[in-house]
Amino acid sequence: MPFEDQLGEAMRRTGDSFDPQDRRALLDRGLRSGRRRLARRRAATVTGSVVALAAVGLGGAWAGGLTDGTSGSSGSGSASGATASVAAPPKESVPDGVVVTSDQMIKNLKSLLPAGKTSQEMGQGAGPGDKFAMPTASVVLDDGKGAAAVGIALSTADPAGQSAAQFVTCPSKALVDYDQCTAEVLPDGSKYMLLQGYEYPDRREETKNWRATLLTPKGVLVDASEYNAPAEKGAKISRVNPPLTGAQMKALVTADVWQKVMAGAKVPSREKEPGNEPSSAAMQRELTASMPKGLTVEDKGGQSGYAFVVVNDGKGKSLVQINVQPGMGDMPLQGTVWTLPDGTRVAADQRPGEKGGAGVVWWTVDTVRSTGLRVVVSAFNTGNQNSPSTREAPALTMAQLKAIALDKKWTMLR
Repeated sequence: MPFEDQLGEAMRRTGDSFDPQDRRALLDRGLRSGRRRLARRRAATVTGSVVALAAVGLGGAWAGGLTDGTSGSSGSGSASGATASVAAPPKESVPDGVVVTSDQMIKNLKSLLPAGKTSQEMGQGAGPGDKFAMPTASVVLDDGKGAAAVGIALSTADPAGQSAAQFVTCPSKALVDYDQCTAEVLPDGSKYMLLQGYEYPDRREETKNWRATLLTPKGVLVDASEYNAPAEKGAKISRVNPPLTGAQMKALVTADVWQKVMAGAKVPSREKEPGNEPSSAAMQRELTASMPKGLTVEDKGGQSGYAFVVVNDGKGKSLVQINVQPGMGDMPLQGTVWTLPDGTRVAADQRPGEKGGAGVVWWTVDTVRSTGLRVVVSAFNTGNQNSPSTREAPALTMAQLKAIALDKKWTMLR
């Protein structure tokens, strides 16, 4: 048996034998922890089938055989440390009070789809018999123009929280490649986003992924995805575009039936930003202030513990990113590593880009202080890692990246 199969079998056996006394508390902690890990990963891609969205909140513990268990996210321990993504919607808590069967979820989804044949119907319910499940449904729809995967997932999140806001806000094209994105506030106060992108943003000739997300004022998240292939990964493209138009995707996620399903869900508690990571506003402010003179900031953004800017010195765009992560004292560093007199470990690395853009180079200075605070700064010779290089080298030198990473202000930032 191959090693990965042995590992999978061992994990399944361990999971089957594990019976925690307080499953609810364990799951809630796992969901929150998973959300924080996703925020740190931020792989620059739109990934995962809708059925997988619920499971991503558990930090990659893919649910119940409904997906193939693959993900495009990179681990938070990568050499760059500073990466970004459109992550799957988080779940703030198990949806207490929600009672729906898998068959009902499938029936509801099918009733909202255009005319056509459906196959590979899968679903997941919630309620007394599915205490820890999140309502999901997916089908392969063939409307006569080619089979395509379509799915939906229901969850909850703090409607005023930073995490939920990400999923109804169009991402910067510095981080995510897509064809079109629209975001709006609906008359009832719900926030809606339609993102028309790709399963692999650096390979536009492959599977398209169109995603519609609705966040209601009560904290209900309705998230749908469709593809121009019968599966999100590993399937031959069957049509030019996914089957549902933008208007049909909006109608799908705003349908009353989903709000009826989630009517009994508890209103999520107010989300708190991780207390040990600097705020999004502080990160963006200080990274912008750290840019050398002569550079114009053309785009910027971030989250708790993370920020990016796209700068230009007149010679082309350059993406610069930073992560500030407490509690990383045991983090192994890659590249050329040395230790400063105060115990700070420093690593410098120059390598080709990893996102597929032609000619892209990736320069990184990674530091871990004796207190365990990790500050990693990266720069690229393009404004988007998925796009070809726009200049020979990043706009910042390795010495400038080092100076930013070792700046004492990161230790005091809140």
